[in-house]
Amino acid sequence: MDAKTEKSNLIEGATGAWEIVIGLEVHAQVSSEAKLFSGASTVFGGDPNSHVSLVDAAMPGMLPVINEGCIAQAIRTGLGLKAQINLRSVFDRKNYFYPDLPQGYQISQFKDPIVGEGEVIVDLLGGERVIVGIERLHLEQDAGKSLHDQHPKYSFVDLNRSGVALMEIVSRPDMRSSEQARAYVSKLRTILRYLGTCDGNMEEGSLRADVNVSVRRPGEELGTRCEIKNVNSIRFIGQSIEYEARRQIEILEDGGKIDQQTRLFDAKTGETRAMRSKEEAHDYRYFPDPDLLPLELSQEFVDEIAEDLPELPDEKRARFIADYGLTPYDADVLVAERESVDYFEAVAKGRDAKQAANWVINELFGRLNKEGVNVVDSPVRADQLGSIVDLIKANTISGKIAKDVFDIVWTEGGDPAEIVEARGLKQVTDTGAIENAVDEVIAANPEKVEQAKEKPAMIGWFVGQVMKATQGKASPQAVNELLKAKLGV
Repeated sequence: MDAKTEKSNLIEGATGAWEIVIGLEVHAQVSSEAKLFSGASTVFGGDPNSHVSLVDAAMPGMLPVINEGCIAQAIRTGLGLKAQINLRSVFDRKNYFYPDLPQGYQISQFKDPIVGEGEVIVDLLGGERVIVGIERLHLEQDAGKSLHDQHPKYSFVDLNRSGVALMEIVSRPDMRSSEQARAYVSKLRTILRYLGTCDGNMEEGSLRADVNVSVRRPGEELGTRCEIKNVNSIRFIGQSIEYEARRQIEILEDGGKIDQQTRLFDAKTGETRAMRSKEEAHDYRYFPDPDLLPLELSQEFVDEIAEDLPELPDEKRARFIADYGLTPYDADVLVAERESVDYFEAVAKGRDAKQAANWVINELFGRLNKEGVNVVDSPVRADQLGSIVDLIKANTISGKIAKDVFDIVWTEGGDPAEIVEARGLKQVTDTGAIENAVDEVIAANPEKVEQAKEKPAMIGWFVGQVMKATQGKASPQAVNELLKAKLGV
């Protein structure tokens, strides 16, 4: 990061510039049919307490049994983050009062996590690139959910989520702005979705973040951090950082000191508020879970998972730029979601990739965003859009008519080639017919003809009139050539 970029991330206070230091602990729910230590279902949205086994309910004598599928998903994620996979890891008991975790402690990992150091490369607008270090990824069980709005006097507890496997992905404090933090979470979510290890659905709580924020004068030691718990949207992550940084700066500039706290973000007010003083590791009295042996993995097991990894966003981005000649911006847009990139590659296969990218990004994504439709549910399939691109390349239709065909396919469906044939939308390439239209436009506008001879750029106006007269069916190239010849420009 250059000096100019570093300076642009500083916040001006009343007494000078401040730097925000941000680290994130992202809790990603493992994509798995069963929980981490029981066979209970992980399906979202079931009736309260309908997905609870005797283990989840902490009945006497019930022992946890590790879910091998969750272990594989954690390793897969670690490999996707270019991280160290630890062949030996230990599950610990984190002792803390959880009203919605019946056993009274959380099974987590402390000193010996399953995944060690890795990194996430984040590309921002304007060419800024930030490498965010991953400190660790460990597995732990989720808690249940307390419901306080079901009864005027009592709180209810839903244990469906209790025991669901979480990956806690802990970053280093490498981010210096809310923009970087938002981009990091977005990139991390994309990687997880590519890998198929977490669906990244923040609305359902599948992905949420604890945001650690501190401020300091540039070049000074790290300040005291505050942790904002369970932020469940990328927009709220940015808002919480902006508010919390300003809050801390005001306190320090008034001569106060920052108390290390756990705080909550209120989406309605856009503010953070104190929840409790921040706990340290010793407060949790971690110790190895006596019901679970250390997890010992073979390198062969890890290698088998590594062989099955998909091409990840960074590799796809580099390939699209190098092989397809796409701009970094277009490549970033296309690789942001796995479903989007799959759609694009289906359209681009055997065709001009740049033209395919233009149609996917500008026409398809534009319409999807306008209509609020996901690419998976697009009314225009990849083969249909590819057919439209083929019709343009074959000069069967013009770009303008192609947009009309796209609209017809979107609203009515059908084969683009058959639509063009049935509705008489083929491009007119007969120079005789085009020449008649050109002559008529020239004859009807003698004053414009004189203007065009003095100002050649006026030819664009004539092109538009001819295309209008031919209902957009005339070959734009033929129209341009005829007009240049007849107008002498």
